[in-house]
Amino acid sequence: MRMLLVEDNDDLAETIVDRLRSEGHSVDRERDGNEANELLRHARFDIVLLDINLPGRSGYDVLRSLRSRRDETPVMILTARSQIDDRVIGLDSGADDYMVKPIDFRELSARCRVLARRKAGSASNEFNAGTLRFDRAAKRATVDGVDAQLRAREIQLLEILIGNLGRMLTKEEVADKLYTFEETPSMNAVEQLVARLRRKLEATPLVIKTARGLGYMAYVDED
Repeated sequence: MRMLLVEDNDDLAETIVDRLRSEGHSVDRERDGNEANELLRHARFDIVLLDINLPGRSGYDVLRSLRSRRDETPVMILTARSQIDDRVIGLDSGADDYMVKPIDFRELSARCRVLARRKAGSASNEFNAGTLRFDRAAKRATVDGVDAQLRAREIQLLEILIGNLGRMLTKEEVADKLYTFEETPSMNAVEQLVARLRRKLEATPLVIKTARGLGYMAYVDED
C-alpha cells in the first residue's frame, strides 16, 4: 500500500516508516500540517496516518479539509490524546480509526489491513481465485499450495491489482501506488514488474490484461 504518515516526532516517525516499509509498503512522511494538507490536494494515498498536534495546522483541520473535498481516503489518527472527547471529535471529523500512543506496531499493521480490506470491499485477509491464494497479513502468495516466490514489489503490485479488480489502472497510477517521492521509477520499470508478476501467476485464473495506451486491468477468469 502507498501510505502517508503525518507525524512531527522524528524518532517515532522514523520507527513507523521503517516498520511499514519492512512489511512492503511505500511510505512518505510529512511533519507539518499545512504541508500535509497541500500534498493531499494533489497526491493520492491508500491510507493516511495522521497525528493531531502538528506544526502549521492540526490534524483535525487536515482531516476536515480532506473530507470537505469529498476525498474518501482512509485516515487513521495516531495521537497521545486518549480522552473520549478527543476520539469523538476525530471520528466525527471523518477519521476511519483512532489509535492512542504509544502504539503497538502489530496492531497498527492489522488495523491498516482492515482499512485496506474495507476500502476494497473485502472482509478477509485472504484472496482466493482457483489455484491462487494470497494472504495479505503474511504477504505470501501460493499457487497450488506452492509458494509463488514473489518479491516485495511484486507483492505490492498484486495487492494493488486485487484491490482494483475490473478497474483499468494507468501506468502512472500503478507507479504512484508503488513508489514513494524519494524514488524515481521509470514506466519501463513498471512494465517489467507487471511482466514478471504475470509470468509467475500465469497458471492461475488471475488475468493481468495490458491495454496499450491505457494501462492494466486484473480480473478473475471464471472459465
